Amino acid sequence: MKTVVNCLVVALLAGSRAPGCVQADDRMPPVPLEKYTDAQKHAVRELAMDRQRPVHGPLVPLLRSPELMLATKAVGDYLRLKSVLPPRIAELAVLVVCREWTQQVAWQMHYPMAVQAGLRREIAEAIADGRHPAEMAPDEQVAYDLSMEVLRNKRVSDETYKRAVAAFGEQGVIELLGVNGYSVLLATVMNGVRTAPPNPALEPLRRFPD
Repeated sequence: MKTVVNCLVVALLAGSRAPGCVQADDRMPPVPLEKYTDAQKHAVRELAMDRQRPVHGPLVPLLRSPELMLATKAVGDYLRLKSVLPPRIAELAVLVVCREWTQQVAWQMHYPMAVQAGLRREIAEAIADGRHPAEMAPDEQVAYDLSMEVLRNKRVSDETYKRAVAAFGEQGVIELLGVNGYSVLLATVMNGVRTAPPNPALEPLRRFPD
């Protein structure tokens, strides 16, 4: 078993250096394999045990702080795999954060996940355009309203809060706020270091003026 894991780690490390994922303005591109510290190798082993996929997206810059990467991954794993929220609702909230932060990497990753989870393409495309989506389901509407309020106003109105509790329960509200906060953390990191998206030529989100 140890040999299998070690081989997987080597493959993951090699995959994290894919040249197609690097842009000239990426401030923290993938770290070359030969420059990994022991702490980074340990973190990638942990990643290999759980996800069996290359270091990608926000994990590329976060690997500069291996313990922070693992802690962040743990939060993401909970929200992705154990949350009481329907995946369709969680992915809607992620897309709202992507739009507010013009975060191309996360959008390219989560747009197909949102559609697969059952979010209508028309809703996702309206979010991408900065428009209020039409004909949302009641739970989608309250998730959208809560996300927009906490992102733009830095607070949630009493009316929206009550609607959210009625729709998702108190645990669901906390986890919906958690999805927003977690997504903002990743957007902050990737925007700050200019992480290259999977397809650098594709920018589905119109950039706001600098």
